[in-house]
Amino acid sequence: MKQFEAPKTVYRFKDALYINLTNRCPNLCAFCIKTKWNMQFNGYNLNLNGQEPTARQVLEVLEQEMKAAPVQEVVFCGYGEPTMRLNELLLIAKTLKGWQAQALFAPFKIRLNTNGLGNMINNQNIVPLLKGVIDKIYVSLNAQDEATWRKIVRPAPGYEDGFSGVKEFILRCSQAGFDKVVASCVDKTGADAPAVKALAESLGAEFYLRSFLDEEN
Repeated sequence: MKQFEAPKTVYRFKDALYINLTNRCPNLCAFCIKTKWNMQFNGYNLNLNGQEPTARQVLEVLEQEMKAAPVQEVVFCGYGEPTMRLNELLLIAKTLKGWQAQALFAPFKIRLNTNGLGNMINNQNIVPLLKGVIDKIYVSLNAQDEATWRKIVRPAPGYEDGFSGVKEFILRCSQAGFDKVVASCVDKTGADAPAVKALAESLGAEFYLRSFLDEEN
């Protein structure tokens, strides 16, 4: 596997740019690929080694990349939970919204991929802060009940009761009126996909069944 000296804070995949804000996460999901793939993804080194980028550093790279080639989405999703760095996330998203308003680049959407624990992480309801600067919310619901959720996501101490918080976050996002709210689970993990789908839809979200990744693509 090819190693790169410098970690990527912004990386291109398919028709999107992904923002790698942090490697920190309150979950240690059984299906997580960051350890299995040695913090690599598609040839990119996403290991920040504790050196998290500033909002300005991320925006400088985003601007360069968007000038180089258009994208359909800019996605907060690296090898960590983006809402662990809420202030930086919001500043970057607000700047991106400004770029959209000025039509500096071809039209694009702003998406957040999250484990749904942002309210617990930040000790506040962050949905109103996200509304208006994030277009799409993709939440890893991962299970149909609390016991299965704990087994699959293996939450850190203090987050053991997070399943109810994830459900509440999805519901609040659905009620807030984002362009799209999607709740997902991963196949081959022990989750009951039809039951997770029913739960997601009861919370007002679309459902997406993600493939279990056992080999680097």
